Amino acid sequence: MVLMRVMLSVSLCLLLMSIASGCGPGRGYGKRRHPKKLTPLALKQFIPNVAEKTLGASGKYEGKITRNSDRFKDLTPSYNPDVIFKDEENTNADRLMTQRCKDKLNSLAISVMNQWPGVKLRVTEGWDEDGHHSEESLHYEGRAVDITTSDRDKSKYGMLSRLAVEAGFDWVYYESKAHIHCSVKAENSVAAKSGGCFPGSSIVILADGRTKPLKELQVGDKVLTADQQGNVVPSDFLMFMDQDQQIIREFHVLETDEPRCRLTLTPAHLVFVMNSNSTNSKDIKAVFASDVKLGERLLVVGKYQPDRLIPARVTRIHVENYRGSYAPVTSHGTIIVDWVLASCYAVVEDHDLAHWVFVPVRLWRSFLSLVGMVKELSSVYQTDGVHWYPELLHHVGSWILDSSSFHPQS
Repeated sequence: MVLMRVMLSVSLCLLLMSIASGCGPGRGYGKRRHPKKLTPLALKQFIPNVAEKTLGASGKYEGKITRNSDRFKDLTPSYNPDVIFKDEENTNADRLMTQRCKDKLNSLAISVMNQWPGVKLRVTEGWDEDGHHSEESLHYEGRAVDITTSDRDKSKYGMLSRLAVEAGFDWVYYESKAHIHCSVKAENSVAAKSGGCFPGSSIVILADGRTKPLKELQVGDKVLTADQQGNVVPSDFLMFMDQDQQIIREFHVLETDEPRCRLTLTPAHLVFVMNSNSTNSKDIKAVFASDVKLGERLLVVGKYQPDRLIPARVTRIHVENYRGSYAPVTSHGTIIVDWVLASCYAVVEDHDLAHWVFVPVRLWRSFLSLVGMVKELSSVYQTDGVHWYPELLHHVGSWILDSSSFHPQS
């Protein structure tokens, strides 16, 4: 029972943080505000309190990068004068890293100078091309750095670890008395580059049958979705969890046969599928768009029965770039986009749990409906960025993880 409670707590706080990541890279995991008092990490402590190569931290290992591999072009050198590189190999390998890792390192360098005037950030290990680290180390991908301060004052390392967390590294480990290990998500990873979004040009269906681009939705609109029996029903549009009009993002495109549909969404967005051989509606499950396979079936609006969803086989999967990304939330937690049923949630592969987290939003909408204030609310335009509610969830999740951090034995 105790183990189950611990697992539920960790899952919940990861869900809170993941939902808050919205559309953009680093918006959830990377965007941290300094608390009034920074607490140093203890030796062997790591944040977040999950394994490094999991979705809640830096994500899975994607393969070693060598100077001859196609992915080598994805590494960028850092010549920041505020960072000292040990470079014991004399190859400048320690200076090579992914852009995300470089950005976090630059932020940390500023924090170090502000915290200790006259002291600089020091990198002892960066990209490893010589096989000096353990199997599947993120050093082989340029996604990890080992750091100290330039004065090598070990009494500073606990606070240095905390500063690394605040700088936005996706996983920070006070690994030994000699250094701190930091890593980031892959540039093209599901969690780093995309939360759950659709392009603004995607089409939604209003309750009266009219269609409109998703980006034009306003609070007070009723859009079509489906109930558990597959009947098409109206649902209140509550908000955009996140929106960005200008960003250019890579989207998965899932195309079906009859009825011919074309759903475009980010890789980490949940969509409902049926097994290619199943005829049982109970076999419907929510999976990441990136995990959809050819032959599986999506639930689409029927051509001759527009009030019912029917399965349509996925015949083509490819990737396209679009400008703008939007993460809508409805009362049902689902929405029909481009005539295909999709979840409103992403990153955590549990649609029901994600829907539960948004109970307060639905209750607030119900209250506004009772007092007749939905029209007034619809006139309030939501600007680009993360909505305040998922932003709050992120900070709650961060607090839970920091409060529950444990110290594993070495």
